[in-house]
Amino acid sequence: MRKKFAVGIIAAMAVAILPVATSSGSFGAVKASSATSLKDFGGMNGLVAACKKEGNLNVITLPRDWANYGEAMDLFSKAFGVKIYDDNPDGSSAYEVQTIKTAPASKQPDVVDVGVSVLDDAVGNDIFAEYRVATWNAIPNAWKDTLNAKYYGDYAGQIAIMYDTSIPYAPKSIKDLLRPEFKGLVAISGDPTQAQQALMSVFAASVANGGSTSNIQPGIDFFKKLKENGNFVAVNGNTTNFAAGAYKVVLNWNFNGPGTVAAAKQLGKDVKFVIPSDAVLQGTPYMQAINKTAPHPACARLWEEFMYSQNKGKITSQLTAADLKLSGEKLFAAILGGQNIFISGGATPIEFPAMAAKKLNIAPPASITSYAGKLAAVTPSADSQAAAKKILVAAWPNL
Repeated sequence: MRKKFAVGIIAAMAVAILPVATSSGSFGAVKASSATSLKDFGGMNGLVAACKKEGNLNVITLPRDWANYGEAMDLFSKAFGVKIYDDNPDGSSAYEVQTIKTAPASKQPDVVDVGVSVLDDAVGNDIFAEYRVATWNAIPNAWKDTLNAKYYGDYAGQIAIMYDTSIPYAPKSIKDLLRPEFKGLVAISGDPTQAQQALMSVFAASVANGGSTSNIQPGIDFFKKLKENGNFVAVNGNTTNFAAGAYKVVLNWNFNGPGTVAAAKQLGKDVKFVIPSDAVLQGTPYMQAINKTAPHPACARLWEEFMYSQNKGKITSQLTAADLKLSGEKLFAAILGGQNIFISGGATPIEFPAMAAKKLNIAPPASITSYAGKLAAVTPSADSQAAAKKILVAAWPNL
């Protein structure tokens, strides 16, 4: 599972068959599939018109309560009259890339949101399209393709401990998970050689046990010990397994807190999220990209403009019939921008420094407890992440 512990009805969002594009991607003098910026559409009015003509957007692996993607999809769909098809919401970054490489046209995504660990595969196979969003300069150079604009960071999170409050001991640190009270209770969200969240969880365990973002071995050793004492369970930390009671503690992104806490209540469970006292691991940001062969190239580009916009505007429930009659440019300016939607979901958007300087950022939710005090956050570099993944490919199956 690449993205998260996803409680509730996420599985119902999966769509097995996606619509095949019925046009060549050309709108008047504009060929959407080769457009590299908003300018190619003559501005936002042109892009919105082109997307409305397509009428569909294929996304992939976007759980609704992951960084508030449910609100993002609902708002985009209502504002622009676009049907959104979400393939395998609880899948992995590797699944996203593999789908572009091998799936038939009817199942091709228009856009992806992937972890850094799969970028080499994606770039090597040249599957992403060049596109610079209007807020391109607000994205730090370290987290975007400065040369060809084929991928760009969107948001990041910190690794937290999520636990069912029915357990006999409330964890405050990662090392607490070695306690006998956690026997048969601890999981992570998938295979760390495939899933970004799981990989960052091993990094967090390494930092908590004397390692660093350039030395993941202590994290591997921690999970080996966790398995040896019976605390670590070899199940995917997903919705089904949680509901079945297969585990009660999982390392998870902090930005899953607001949606997960609310959704868990629907299952009659009470869960809490805490930032551990022994590791503040800020993950590398996830990356947005447009599929080079996107079935709906105009909507793909409008989605990226939307997800990188910084507007303080209306959410889905606040949109009125009068709003929907506005021109594309005015309507776009009237809705809450994607970067602020990430904040409302508990994530840290990639453009946060630029937004904060202009006071464009909204207030984040207050649903995460932190025991870390003034412990500084650390983030693995892309190189250290790649090196760790190679080590894990050999070590993880042999825990």
